[in-house]
Amino acid sequence: MIKTILQIEGMSCGMCEAHINDIIRRTFNVKSVKSSHKKKSTEILSELPIDEKELKKAISAIGYTLIDIRSEECIKKGFWNG
Repeated sequence: MIKTILQIEGMSCGMCEAHINDIIRRTFNVKSVKSSHKKKSTEILSELPIDEKELKKAISAIGYTLIDIRSEECIKKGFWNG
């Protein structure tokens, strides 16, 4: 599983969070997406890496600015792996 954390400029309310979440769900194959306008961030969980250029393009198409992208591999904790 890959966690991608985005810093996004322009979110100011819950509807902005919903717009970001919707465009990411419609454009990319993701397990989950959660945005926070207070933190100016979005967290995406996906099986495969997300194309950064396409991500920037999708977010700018709806009026927001992608400032930074960070990705890290994460291990889902379960019964056998702690």
